[in-house]
Amino acid sequence: MNGNATFKHHNVALLSVNSVLAPEVVSSAEFDERLAPSLKRLRLSKKLLERVSGVKERRWWSDGVEFDDAAILAGKKALDQAGVDASEIGLLINTSVTRRNLEPSVASKVHNGLGLPSSAMNFDVANACLGFVNGMSLAANMIDSGQIKYALIVAGEDAKATQETTFERLNAETSTRDDYMREFATLTLGSGAAAAVIGPADAHPNAHRILGGVSRAGTQHHELCVGGPDGMYTDTKGLLDNGLDLVVNAWDEAHHSGWNWKSMDRYVTHQVSKSYTNAIIKAVGLIKDRVPITFSKWGNVGPASLPMTLSQEAETLKPGDRVLCMGVGSGLNTAMMEIVW
Repeated sequence: MNGNATFKHHNVALLSVNSVLAPEVVSSAEFDERLAPSLKRLRLSKKLLERVSGVKERRWWSDGVEFDDAAILAGKKALDQAGVDASEIGLLINTSVTRRNLEPSVASKVHNGLGLPSSAMNFDVANACLGFVNGMSLAANMIDSGQIKYALIVAGEDAKATQETTFERLNAETSTRDDYMREFATLTLGSGAAAAVIGPADAHPNAHRILGGVSRAGTQHHELCVGGPDGMYTDTKGLLDNGLDLVVNAWDEAHHSGWNWKSMDRYVTHQVSKSYTNAIIKAVGLIKDRVPITFSKWGNVGPASLPMTLSQEAETLKPGDRVLCMGVGSGLNTAMMEIVW
């Protein structure tokens, strides 16, 4: 059997999860207008983007606002919500896909912006859209081991620049239908930021216990979705088919190992599109009305997508509710994590 075994955490709790919405709402209809020349030339429907993806709108940051500034703001909100002082943080993990340079890490600016102590480790964990869940798992292991007491995980994403260059490329006279479909997923991206604080459960009995989960890899499919500053190129069908296989394998392995996720109170998934979400629901038999939908208003916000959705759902979750966080990232990798509210 390929991939990693299931894992359990013993004394870890989610103390807070918070998000920052980018202020500029940009509709798919506006994207269609930006792409009108190529859509007309290629005889593609103006409503194709919204109809196929289900993304009605996404958000952009205002001019002068940087993605890492938004991550800092989300981190401050999460610390305030958790009631944890910055001086108590022993680990900061930035999980953003967006970055302006290869080094130093994005985490270094966030660490400084939050006024974290010199004793707080800080680094980036880059694993596409799965990064935030990976960051939580890594931090949870370090808390369980006693190496740190509190950790802060952040993500800030900015889709605007990538989408602007995509408009230019697709509106070129040489662009083809195949080009449009390869870059279709880029048009579904959105901007936003999120942060979470986790710490020892025994010191916070009213917090939300992180029980553990499962992680699996299907890296033979690492070329199905390749992104960079200028754009993202995706084999949409290959990504969906092989991503579903990986999710089903992870789901089955978890249940063979003693987890029971067939009747959770909430399934918080990484939000990509209508077809992807519906396929996941069908593939493992999720209860559809317990799967909150945010891609239609935010688009795919990369690793910030799942914690942003969880932050929204936190308002209606009750003590004792069981929540399953489910993510898939290009690579391919998947992870699922159970939290008891």
